[in-house]
Amino acid sequence: MPADNSIRLKTLERPGAVLPDHILFGLSPVMAEIQARAERICRANVPILLCGEGGTGKEALARWIHSNSEYGAGEFVKVNCAAIPGTLLESELFGYEKGAFTGANNVKPGRVELAHRGTLFLDEIADLDLNLQSKLLHFLQDGTFSRIGDHGERKVDARLICATNKNLEEETSAGRFREDLFYRIHVFRLKMPALRERREDIPLLAEYFRKQFERQFEMKAESFPPELLEYLKNLAWAGNIRELSNGVARYVLLGPEAAIHQEIPTRRSKRVVVENGSGEAQVTLKRLSKDAIREMEKNVILETLRANQWNRRKTAQALKISYRALIYKIQDAGLVSRRASMQRVQTEGPIGLARN
Repeated sequence: MPADNSIRLKTLERPGAVLPDHILFGLSPVMAEIQARAERICRANVPILLCGEGGTGKEALARWIHSNSEYGAGEFVKVNCAAIPGTLLESELFGYEKGAFTGANNVKPGRVELAHRGTLFLDEIADLDLNLQSKLLHFLQDGTFSRIGDHGERKVDARLICATNKNLEEETSAGRFREDLFYRIHVFRLKMPALRERREDIPLLAEYFRKQFERQFEMKAESFPPELLEYLKNLAWAGNIRELSNGVARYVLLGPEAAIHQEIPTRRSKRVVVENGSGEAQVTLKRLSKDAIREMEKNVILETLRANQWNRRKTAQALKISYRALIYKIQDAGLVSRRASMQRVQTEGPIGLARN
């Protein structure tokens, strides 16, 4: 990466920071088209639907659109429709009045209100409960809503950006998504390409993540050799940019011996075979299950460590296991392979990790 990018890399020091243009859009023609279309519509207050596989950077693009719009001075309020149970999502979106239900001891503004003069980002919109889809449609029609337990209406001026990794046309045809809501949020659509469709951007992204994680881990990592970058360019990357970022994190933390690319169980399972008495190959289900569970445990531990800034005690609490058990699982999963890395993780406190 050119030296003059070193200062620009510092822009991602805090969670939710907007990626620099040259990192977000890269060098590929397909992303150049995305950038051109995003620049044309970012200042127009029209609903935008972002589509694409998981991990392709839909939220990063949403934050870029927000920061380059007339609502950029306001809040960017994210709501993950898949992560919040339907029974709670209504109160999270629209808020509630004191006494509206058991446990409502105070007035709580919803995230819709918090997005006034800002951007409301509804991630995984396809997973929104049908009942809430109706209430959201009412809000989008005139910008008014009511808190739970409130008889009056409130008005909010907010930009709407939705994202999904599902096919909303198919969800609508299957009756899982309201057709009228689909057309309301589908004024303008941008589809983020999979990482395998923009391979020329992989070296740029990998180097960016390496510098980012060097700062976050407070560790120096070797530069990527050209042959490794070429190898990364030719991988499928089912997890897209998120998978690449996780791999680079392992590289910085563990050193060159770390596996940047790890096969997921579904890729590897076809080769877990043994021979029976007749010499025929057969799948060992017990071994397959054990390997799959171990791989999932490893990924969950890594993600939880990153979410808790590599504070192992907080990670153990989040995973609801003992501290001793966590240390054993970290070592068993090979998350720390060098003595120096192990000593650093054991002796240092929280290391501020920004979200991807």
